[in-house]
Amino acid sequence: MIFKVYYQEKKNEVPVRENTRVLYTEAGSEREVRHALKSRPYNIEFVQKVANSFLEYEKQSPNYKVEQL
Repeated sequence: MIFKVYYQEKKNEVPVRENTRVLYTEAGSEREVRHALKSRPYNIEFVQKVANSFLEYEKQSPNYKVEQL
């Protein structure tokens, strides 16, 4: 499954929408995604499963790149 992760790059700052970053990754569950990103200094806001037509839409984005964790 592909997951879209919304995050801030620094854990110690207040989340600001304009600073929110996105990454895509493949994992079996949301828990696996959060565990894999635990070592990074990210403030994870939201992890969203991406499938079907939503995945096809996301693939059209020039920023779409699946990271291996």
